[in-house]
Amino acid sequence: MNRSHEHIPGWGVDLDRRDRPAVPMERKPPRLQGVHWDEPVPQQSNVEVLTSTEHMRRPPVYGTSVPPRGLSGRIRRRAFRHSENDLRHWLMLLFADRVDAVESAVGDGARSPQVRTATSLGIAVAAVWILGRLTR
Repeated sequence: MNRSHEHIPGWGVDLDRRDRPAVPMERKPPRLQGVHWDEPVPQQSNVEVLTSTEHMRRPPVYGTSVPPRGLSGRIRRRAFRHSENDLRHWLMLLFADRVDAVESAVGDGARSPQVRTATSLGIAVAAVWILGRLTR
């Protein structure tokens, strides 16, 4: 079955480079001269930093503003026992974020009566809104 496809418009355009519309842009970029990379000095940390099971070492710079603490920290430590490819890892981290939000609201409420009033008012408004949505 040796058929000729020359009657099809555009057939074989990849055979001749002059017929390819992208040829002028198909250039290898020039190598950058004198580019070098020195690995930065690793960051020192005085707080616990959770690391993935997939990576052999920490990156040179990472965030330490919110170290794991309380129940949310325990959930995060459990999450980092699982691979990043595992859905449990991410769901546990999402759940830990929600637990941390509740822990923070409770902690703020225990320290300040104004925050306690605002928090309880916010919870009441959210409850009324949810109940209103459910009864429609």
